[in-house]
Formats: sequence, structure tokens, C-alpha cells
Amino acid sequence: MENTNGFVHFDVVSDDADHHFLGSNKGKCFTDFKSEVYRTIMKEWKILEQNLPESIYVRVYERRIDLMRAVIVGAAGTPYHDGLFFFDIGFPSDYPKNPPKLHYHSFGYRHNPNLYSSGRVCLSLLNTWTGRKSEKWDPSGSTMLQVLLSIQALVLNKKPYYNEPGLASIASSEWRSRAYNENVFLITCSTSLHLLRRPPFNFEAFVSAHFRQRAFRILSACSDYTNGRARVGHYSFDLRLSSSSSKLHVSRSFKKQMIAFYPRLLQAFRQNGASLEGFVEHLELESKHSENKSGGIFKKVMEKIKKAFGLKKNKGQQSRLESA
Repeated sequence: MENTNGFVHFDVVSDDADHHFLGSNKGKCFTDFKSEVYRTIMKEWKILEQNLPESIYVRVYERRIDLMRAVIVGAAGTPYHDGLFFFDIGFPSDYPKNPPKLHYHSFGYRHNPNLYSSGRVCLSLLNTWTGRKSEKWDPSGSTMLQVLLSIQALVLNKKPYYNEPGLASIASSEWRSRAYNENVFLITCSTSLHLLRRPPFNFEAFVSAHFRQRAFRILSACSDYTNGRARVGHYSFDLRLSSSSSKLHVSRSFKKQMIAFYPRLLQAFRQNGASLEGFVEHLELESKHSENKSGGIFKKVMEKIKKAFGLKKNKGQQSRLESA
């Protein structure tokens, strides 16, 4: 199974030096090919190798079969779209009696009610959250693939605000859900910068290629969300609101943060080798044809972008932007 970048979805690697669970007790069961734990993990490898969807990639370790690393690509139609979400996985010595342990690469952000800034992952299937018996880990049937698919579908969803207990039935909180999505998208973009600076081992090439391919889409989504042409999480290059359409409400906080952050994201993508030739000109053309320039928002963004690209000659501007 291979994607267009030549990065296979499942592979065995050797470098485990940056794994969160590296220091955990290995136990003899992980080296005894006759043990139940060893045989079960080998079955997990086979299931993953043959059944991973296009948006999930996994690396396992030849010297430490108790360790695993996975990345989920954020799905379209969610505020996580085009982002990368990494999880380190550790299998207990009594696996599959007890579920695997997961650590999310949060970079200190609270990305979701189920994903803590500490890296803790709360999920019924992992027995780290309450749930019906049918939702809990089942030693006779639950798998690592099931865990990853559950995170993708149930955690990284289009309205994560409602993952918070007691909020699913409160219709009047829809505006809070939209505000939460704005913050989630900003965090997703911030996480992208962290990943470009410090990609997890064995995924360096994947991270770089992913953001080279998706840079234009992510930047265009930032522009559309900031200017009210699309609701956060609902960006589509083919279904963008026309200039004659009424604009959607965008919070002042989101606009302010995006003004400060957008040029840094653009610069990072450019340094990563993304093909952004003519992108600044494209944004300027959009602003001229926009009926609502969001109270000067677009103009401020453009000024910062020009500084980032060295299109203004004022001394010291570039260094100040990079240190912001």
C-alpha cells in the first residue's frame, strides 16, 4: 500500500529513539515468538498492513514490537482538515487483556475534549473514558485498527465541541461549537509549524511532502475563513462562496489571531519548498474583488505577507516578523 509520495502506509523501522513509551518495561513476552502477546501483535501488524485507509500511516519497530507510531490526516469537512495528528502507542505485557496505551503529540495544545495538552487520549475503547460495555475494550475482538479508526471518526470530527460530556443535546450552543472550531483550526495550523520544525522520527519525508502538497489549500482556507467566505471546517476549493454571496460571521478573536499567524504559516510553507509562485498576487486580486474586506483585515494580512516575502524595503521588518 503506497501513496503518491512513495511513503508506504505501513512499514517496519529501527529508530525508536524519540518514542514516548521507549522507557517502558519491555518484558520477555515481546521477544518470545511463542507468547500470546507476541502472536497477537504480529496479527495486529498484518491487519494494519492490509487494511489501513488512505489517511492513516503506521510505523512499527523491529527491535521493540511493543511500540508503534501512527499519524492520521485530518479529514475534509472538519476543522482538522489537512492537519497531521501523531500518536505513540505502547502495548502492555498482558495485551490483549488490556488495551494499548496512547500518547498524542500535542505540542502543549488542547486540540479536542478527548485529546489533552499532556498527550492523554480519552476514549472508551481504550478504557480511559466511561462508556457502555459494547464501547469498551474487548480482548477477544478489539484491534489497533479499530482504535485508530475510532479516533479518526469519533474524535477528529466536524463538531468536536460536542464531544464534551453533556453538550450533545444542547442545540443553543451551536455558536460555541463554531467558536471552538475556529480555535481548533488555529491550533491545527500551529501544530503544522511545530511538525515542520521537528517532525517525528521516521516521518520526516512524509511531513515535508504532505505540507508541500497541501500548502496552497491550507492557505486558501485560512483566507476564506478569515474573510467569511466559508465556515471553518467547510472549505472547498470547488465550492467557495462567490463575491456576491453574503459573508459569514467571523469572530474578532479569530481574525486577530489569523492576521498575526498567517504570514508565519506562509513563510514556513515557502521554506519547506511549497510551490507558492504568484500566491501573494492571487490574494491581492481576491481582495480587490471582495465586497467585504472584513474591516481592513485582508489589507493588514497582505502587509504582513509582503514583509515576510521581503517585498517592502523597510529595514528590520523581516527579523521582527520572524521573532514574533
